[in-house]
Amino acid sequence: MNSNKVVYQLKDKAIWLVLIVLVVAFTIANPRFINPSNVMTLLRQVAVFGIASIGMTFVILLGDIDLSIGTIMSFVNIICAYMMVNMGMNMVVAVLVSLVAATAIGVLNGLMVSTVGIPAIIATFATQTAFNGLALIICGGMPISGFPDGFEIIGQGYIGIVPIPVIIMIICFAIGSFVLNKTYFGRYFYAVGGNIEAAKLSGIRVGVVKYLVFALSGLFSGLAGIVLLSRTNSGNASAATGYEFDVITCVVLGGVSITGGFGKMSGVVAGTFIIGALQNGMVLMNINSYIQDIVMGIVLALAVGFDCIQKKSQQN
Repeated sequence: MNSNKVVYQLKDKAIWLVLIVLVVAFTIANPRFINPSNVMTLLRQVAVFGIASIGMTFVILLGDIDLSIGTIMSFVNIICAYMMVNMGMNMVVAVLVSLVAATAIGVLNGLMVSTVGIPAIIATFATQTAFNGLALIICGGMPISGFPDGFEIIGQGYIGIVPIPVIIMIICFAIGSFVLNKTYFGRYFYAVGGNIEAAKLSGIRVGVVKYLVFALSGLFSGLAGIVLLSRTNSGNASAATGYEFDVITCVVLGGVSITGGFGKMSGVVAGTFIIGALQNGMVLMNINSYIQDIVMGIVLALAVGFDCIQKKSQQN
């Protein structure tokens, strides 16, 4: 086993220790942190990040980035709400149409990145800007509410004592893990991210892989947007503004290399819960929101910095 794989395996194990230490620290600082009602709130909050992080994991494994995730979530938020409230559409049909639209946005990203050759950071930023404006046009800058009975179950319901959003997240993580570990496409993701030229020479259709990855990123973002809409019970064009950076932090903190080629879904699970615990714990401790932003920025910088340092040490 080569040294870089060893490093990422150790990082994957260490991240769970960090999560445990963080939970203990917040519990000591404020015992309400492990109050059952707060735990359920944390889990519902984490579910949105977790679902979206699966698609982002695929993208980052390729060595790319998707800045449109937050906007896709907000756009789905608006179009699903608009179809149910303003058009009187059946909620199941509205959800399915919204997921198709989210996937189509991902395909558009894939087109710009793979076929046109636009760098992913620029292509997805353009998508982010354009669809944010479109969402605002559709809703007129106003929130949309008054959904059909039963829609709130997706984001607020329970099966036993487990929130439905958490069940959706677990299923999505299981699907993501299966794709990475048990399918040819999962191996292709690692191959393309590790060495794109070698992947081409081995016969992998890199363009198709990129289309698939960005489409999946759009799909998982759309599903996260539906869960968020149901949880808040109000469609808002800025509902998920900035979520892409939280999702990126979840993925990179979970041990997925920002330059592609390495990472595990189990690490992303831990990274997602760390971000959720950090945000929830800081709120309980009444830490100023500006300071919270500083902390989240530092966490992202440290996670990426550690990855870059490891890459440099392996090249020397």
